[in-house]
Amino acid sequence: MKYEYWFAAVAGIGLAKRMRLLELFGSAKQLYHTEEKELLKTGVDSETVTLLIQSRQKWQLDKEWEKLEERHIHMVTVEQGYYPRKLSRIAAAPYALFYKGALPDEEQKTLAIVGARNCSEYGRYLATEIGAAAARAGLQVISGMALGIDGAGHSGAIREHGITHAVLGCGVDCCYPRQNRSLYEALCLHGGVLSEFVPGTPPLPQFFPRRNRIISGLSDVVVVVEARERSGSLITADYALEQGKDVYAVPGRVGEQLSAGCNRLIRQGAGIVISIEDFFKELQVAGISQPPEQLPAKKILEKDACLVYSVMDLQPKSISELVEKTGLQVDRVCSILIGLENVKMIREVSHSFYVRSEMFSE
Repeated sequence: MKYEYWFAAVAGIGLAKRMRLLELFGSAKQLYHTEEKELLKTGVDSETVTLLIQSRQKWQLDKEWEKLEERHIHMVTVEQGYYPRKLSRIAAAPYALFYKGALPDEEQKTLAIVGARNCSEYGRYLATEIGAAAARAGLQVISGMALGIDGAGHSGAIREHGITHAVLGCGVDCCYPRQNRSLYEALCLHGGVLSEFVPGTPPLPQFFPRRNRIISGLSDVVVVVEARERSGSLITADYALEQGKDVYAVPGRVGEQLSAGCNRLIRQGAGIVISIEDFFKELQVAGISQPPEQLPAKKILEKDACLVYSVMDLQPKSISELVEKTGLQVDRVCSILIGLENVKMIREVSHSFYVRSEMFSE
C-alpha cells in the first residue's frame, strides 16, 4: 500500500496514463523499483519517466504512509480486492480512493441525493425527508456534502441513524465547505467521506465534476431534488444515465430557475417523485429498496470512536477523564465527541461533561 500511495500521489499523470502504466508493470511496487532505462525501453514517454523518477527521489515511503495513518485516513486502489465493485464497472474509474470512516457496504443498495446549493426551504425539507426515508428503508445515502440539498440528504439519513457517505472534490482531510464541519464529523462516524484526490488537495472548481461520476458510480439510483438548467447535479444525472442507473427528479413550477434542471430531466424520461411514499414503493417494486433494518449506530463507529463510546455511560464524564481512560490525545477526543453528539449517541449535560443518550444505553 505504501507503493500504491506513492503512485496515486505522482502529480502530472492523467488517469488514462496511470492505468496504462499499471497495465505495463503490473503493480505500483514493480513500477517503483523499475530503473529509468527499463522504463524508457517499455515505451513510456520521457516526460512521464521524468515525473516518476523525480517523485521517487522526493517521496519517503514509510514517512508518508505514517502521516496518512496518523490522520486516520484509509486508502483502497484498483490493485486491492476490496475496491468497490460498483465503481470498478464505470468508465474512468479512479485508481485510488482515500476515505475516513468506512467505504459503502457492497451488499447494501445506495441512493444518491443531489441538488442545488442555494436551494429553497421546500427543497431542503424534501431532501432531508428523502434521506430519512432512505435510511429507514435500509438504503445507504450518498452525496457531495455541499451546502443545500446535498447536506440535507446526509442530515436526514443521520437523523434516522442510517449510513451515509460523501464524495469530496478535495482531499478527505479538507472539510469543504467549512460551514459543514459538524456534518463532516458526523459523516466520519455514520458512514464515511471519500475522495480520489490525495490528502492535502484543495477544493478547486475543476475537481467537482470529476467527483460527480463517483457519486453516481457508487449509487444504484440518483434523485435530483432541485437543480438549475446548468448545474453539477445534472452532470451527476448524466453520468448516472451513462452508467445505466435510474434517475428520478422532483418536478417544480414552470419558470422557476431551481426547477428548470429537474423539469428538463423529466422531459427527457427521468422518473418523477411526486410523493416520498410512492417513490420508495416504486423503488421496492424495482428491487432497490430493502426491508427496513435499523442498524445499531455503535456498530459502524471507527476504532477510536468505539473506544471513547465504550468508556461512557449515564454518569457524566469529563473530557480529561475520557482522555485518561482512552489514552487518546485531547483534540482527538474532542473531535470524536462532536461527531457522537451530532448523531445523538451522547449529549452534553454540563460544560465539557458528557453522557450516553438514553436511546443508545445498554
